[in-house]
Amino acid sequence: MATGTAGIRPAEPETTDVPRPPLVRELVLVTALFLVYKCGRLVANGHEARAFGNAGRVWDLERAVHLPGEGGVQDLLLHGGAVVRAANAYYAWIHFPATVAFLVWLYWRRPGHYVWARRVLALLTAAALALHLLVPLAPPRMLAESGLVDTARVYGPSVYGAAPAADGMANQFAAMPSLHFGWALMVAVGLIAATRGRWRALWLLHPLVTLLVVVGTANHYWLDALVATVLLGAALALVRVSSAGWRTAPPVARAVLR
Repeated sequence: MATGTAGIRPAEPETTDVPRPPLVRELVLVTALFLVYKCGRLVANGHEARAFGNAGRVWDLERAVHLPGEGGVQDLLLHGGAVVRAANAYYAWIHFPATVAFLVWLYWRRPGHYVWARRVLALLTAAALALHLLVPLAPPRMLAESGLVDTARVYGPSVYGAAPAADGMANQFAAMPSLHFGWALMVAVGLIAATRGRWRALWLLHPLVTLLVVVGTANHYWLDALVATVLLGAALALVRVSSAGWRTAPPVARAVLR
């Protein structure tokens, strides 16, 4: 198991005696990043015609390259009402709290990994916001030709209103990429990098379950998760490269970058 995760290495050394960044500053920074992202999603809202046009193209592309149908995963969930409601609850309530818990645990127990993880998540989220602005995309639950059920609306619980305009704090046309999956994958990568247990690869169950949930509930296409994976890989690489320069920068520059 250890050899299978040897290639996942953090940008900073695994240690518990690295000084923690100031807590108040981190709270302000993370909160500001979240608010900028939420406001950016609201700016990206609307554009229904483009969103549905892009959805049709994504659906056709997936069929052209013979990706498995999202309906196959949804059929598994629809075998039981309790299963589909659990999937909807996972989609609604696990995504953000799990990521926050991940950052909090790193901050207190692995400060040497915390700044690295925060930078990667910030880059991933910024790239996702850019795509939301450039490529508005209706989720498969809104695409009639998909034949998929909007499981949250039918079975509950739902985090969205009945219509795209009904929820003032959400952009339902921001399916590409899936940050549910991207953040879950980063949580797994970060925990694998920050721990040494022989079973630490089991953290990958979180993004795996998340992938099945976001696809099975018809909130995302397979391509949404694939794009999120590519963006996360790019963010990890960029932070690794920039961290090498950060360690050799003068103290004043390091203070700014940190």
